[in-house]
Amino acid sequence: MPNMFLGFPFDPELFLLQWSQEQDPVKLAMLQSGAVTNSAEIRRMIANGSNLYTIPFYDVLGGTPDNYDGESDITMSEPSGKYQTGVVYGRAHSWKDRDFVHDFNSGADPMKVITSQVAKFWQKKRQQTMLKILNGVFGITAPTGADADTTALYAAWKNHTYNIAAVKPSSGSATISDDNKFGATTLGDAIQKALGDNASIVSMVWMHSRVAQNLANLQLLQFRKYTDPQGIERTLQIADLNGITVIVDDDCPVADSEAATGAKEYTSYVMGAGSLLYAPAPVKTPSEVGREELTGGGYDFLVTRLRETYHPNGFIWTMPAGTDGKLVISPTDTQLGTAANWSLATNPKLIPMVKIVTNG
Repeated sequence: MPNMFLGFPFDPELFLLQWSQEQDPVKLAMLQSGAVTNSAEIRRMIANGSNLYTIPFYDVLGGTPDNYDGESDITMSEPSGKYQTGVVYGRAHSWKDRDFVHDFNSGADPMKVITSQVAKFWQKKRQQTMLKILNGVFGITAPTGADADTTALYAAWKNHTYNIAAVKPSSGSATISDDNKFGATTLGDAIQKALGDNASIVSMVWMHSRVAQNLANLQLLQFRKYTDPQGIERTLQIADLNGITVIVDDDCPVADSEAATGAKEYTSYVMGAGSLLYAPAPVKTPSEVGREELTGGGYDFLVTRLRETYHPNGFIWTMPAGTDGKLVISPTDTQLGTAANWSLATNPKLIPMVKIVTNG
């Protein structure tokens, strides 16, 4: 068992160490699923460094036909429109490579490891941010004093959450049954409840491996396969269920059940292409390297910075008030995940997102 020094393994009997990287278990399936679409329109709007942007759109054309009888006048209607508002957030982080690690551990090269993993580090952080955003928009409620039409729209959005997890009884603990788990009809029922005859706008469901395995045990999933360059057939973490692509990823939210002792609640997300719109914002120096000669014996460091936006299509962002009267320039993940900062921009029947909560 090697000793540890400065966070690195060191075996005094071995002066030449063979360094290997720990395999990263995060799959980034959501980012790669097709639910995220690059938006040239948003990219253009934030190209000059702004942190808020507005996407206008037209409503579906309306009007009441007139009776054409040679006497009645023909009335006119005008197109109407609404808008979405999104926000750019900024993030930064740096890593250092101490000289003494090289000198004390012959063969060590921390900077090589840093540079090889930094891209996936940011991809994982992006996926976590998107999960926060989804949690926020699925928690929104109608504003106080909303009129009947607005209240009805928010009620319709609530239909996009399909929760069949066990409910806490008045006393004791609930018992999990098959009705509380993702079954043969769960996906279809959830989509129909949310979208009705517009169900075709969703194309994929993102779920935890435990949920996927339960469905596979019921012979409801058919995992896709591919043949690698060596001619060996391998199974992908992608399957099909009722014509919908299933993407398996353990980054899907899991929480302890408040109703059933020892049980879990799993959140699955049904998405359509373009559910989330992405655009990068300008950064003067996205990455740079530097050197500190005196501190800790000296070290090299890598600094990374980014500004970007992930916008849930169909929603309006409202910038929250800052603390001590300070203006919020870049919202935190906690702020992006706060329901009070989001509101509906369009008819929920047009929003290709559904949240399913089950006990397995």
